[in-house]
Amino acid sequence: MGKITGFLEIARELPPRRPVAERLKDWRELEGKLPEDTLRQQGARCMDCGIPFCHKGCPLGNIIPDWNDLVYRGRWKEAIDRLHSTNNFPDFTGRVCPAPCEEACVLRINDDPVTIKQIEKQIIEHAFDAGWVTPIPPSHRTGKRVAVVGSGPAGLAVAAQLNRAGHTVEVFERADRIGGLLTYGIPDFKLEKRVVERRVAHLRAEGIVFHVNANVGVDVSVADLRATFDAVVLAGGATAARDLPIPGRDLKGIHFAMEFLPQQNRKVAGDAVPNQILATGKNVVVLGGGDTGSDCLGTSNRQGARSVHQFELLPKPPETRTEGIAPWPHWPMILRSSSSHEEGVIRDWSINTKRFSGDADGNVKKLHGVHLEWTQDENGRPRMVEVPGSEFELDCDLALLAMGFVGPERTGMLEQLGVTLDERGNVAVGADYQSSVPGVFACGDMRRGQSLVVWAIWEGREAARGVDTYLMGATSLPASPDL
Repeated sequence: MGKITGFLEIARELPPRRPVAERLKDWRELEGKLPEDTLRQQGARCMDCGIPFCHKGCPLGNIIPDWNDLVYRGRWKEAIDRLHSTNNFPDFTGRVCPAPCEEACVLRINDDPVTIKQIEKQIIEHAFDAGWVTPIPPSHRTGKRVAVVGSGPAGLAVAAQLNRAGHTVEVFERADRIGGLLTYGIPDFKLEKRVVERRVAHLRAEGIVFHVNANVGVDVSVADLRATFDAVVLAGGATAARDLPIPGRDLKGIHFAMEFLPQQNRKVAGDAVPNQILATGKNVVVLGGGDTGSDCLGTSNRQGARSVHQFELLPKPPETRTEGIAPWPHWPMILRSSSSHEEGVIRDWSINTKRFSGDADGNVKKLHGVHLEWTQDENGRPRMVEVPGSEFELDCDLALLAMGFVGPERTGMLEQLGVTLDERGNVAVGADYQSSVPGVFACGDMRRGQSLVVWAIWEGREAARGVDTYLMGATSLPASPDL
């Protein structure tokens, strides 16, 4: 612990964001960085609290107090070594993770937490700038071959770990670029794709082979994969979106978020996007209050939407932590506003969309909704009741459905493999991440359901240990810290 009284003397400080009027004109990342002296002072706020609950808050079990102290002392090389020991991709999590570690920080009990996420981001960027992040191919090869299906954060993490163990790893991605939702889900203003490409280039230099436009179960034979590789890891994500089966759903101008967002990412990457779904000049309604909905807001405003509304079915969360529901150090269900909310949106909660109506050409023109009151039934479960007389209609030229995902796509690969699914429709696995089909493993959202990038990385690391043990009888890959 560098400065014993740091948390008493130094206030939390965050990096500056570019002005709204400026950032709405481009797709570049909107957050800057803290000066090095300021960042070191932020590291000094870490309390060396004895029981670092930030470890529990972080799915990866990152050794946060250590690298906070190392940054405070200016020992950047040791800081990146400690950070990389538990996290393959801090360049991703330092940008897009919601930082559950900060909510679990002991300072959070009665003060602002340590700026853990920003310190993490600047450690990895400092390391890249200093030339410390270089490809490290394995010193030997085991002769075992592993196919990884899906190149999102879970697929990249399991591939990186298995390659380090000496196995020959090939990654199969059905899109035309590597990265999964890192590339074709998260907008560039949150995660510029140069960051993903930089990391993929390192993985490729370490010996991992990547295949794009390779849709396993469609144009890549499942049987061929099983015959060619000693193990197969399913890391294709939970890509089946939750639909809204109401009257008018078939009108033109109503789209899933993951139809809308990838098109803009392609446009930013320089691709031609025929018949692109655009918010330009339109009244946009986003249904869903999570991160995907927020991404739709920021994208719509950058495209020049006339207006943007965001509706959430559930009630408005409290602005401060509710001790009875989510006491520290648990993740609190509180009102959260993203950078996209700063850029212009009308938000409302407890809204049920009843139907859409359109014009003679089949284009959506109106959303018809009703306000809800949330109560509890006799068993204490939440129950929604429509408020009498609260019906309304709203101009709507583009409706974006961002209501989450219901699991992996079951047709094609999963159907052909014949893996057992759990009660939620995800791939069921044992403690070693092996599915009901011997030699076939699953991790990430395909196993646990829709989740965070940081959880996907943890899943990939843990699944790699299971695969390595299956192939070699034991594993030397590091286990995640005991949480």
